[in-house]
Amino acid sequence: MSLETELQNRSGTACELCNSTDNLAPLTIGPDVEADADHSILACSTCRAQIEGTSDLDLHHWLCLQESAWSQVPPVQVAAYRMLNKLPSEVWARDLLDMIYLDEETLAWANAGQASEADDADAIVHKDTHGAVLSAGDTVTLIKDLKVKGANFTAKRGTSVRNISLVHDNAEHIEGRVNDQRIVILTEFVKKA
Repeated sequence: MSLETELQNRSGTACELCNSTDNLAPLTIGPDVEADADHSILACSTCRAQIEGTSDLDLHHWLCLQESAWSQVPPVQVAAYRMLNKLPSEVWARDLLDMIYLDEETLAWANAGQASEADDADAIVHKDTHGAVLSAGDTVTLIKDLKVKGANFTAKRGTSVRNISLVHDNAEHIEGRVNDQRIVILTEFVKKA
């Protein structure tokens, strides 16, 4: 059975990311993997072009990830995870990244494909109030009561903020969840746990 036929059977002859049925073809999700069904997805031309970087990202198109990110098929999970990471300015994408779960092997595969993007992120270094370097996924503690603008609460000193996200273009800002709301926090008001 050919790769395309195998992927069509698995996907029901629809793009595994956006469910389009137009211009479908296999897309191998690398790096350094064989072009087989365990490492490929069936994708439409729109998804393929944006994943491969030959077309500009259409943010509206990628709303489809709100469904496909929950797939149980590892190459679909990896493709969705990588695309969500390419949309750091979209609140829904960051929230979805916080919710989805990838097993260790799949997460390592997904991160392996993002080496060049990680190098770009290293250009800006986020540091807490004591100069400790912060990384995405760290837990921090607030060192001061913070009035949250646009919300009716104060984030209290001593509150732990788990699984933080780094604001990719500002070394003084991180994001995290406090009282089930995603907020931006100045790094000068946190210490790494």
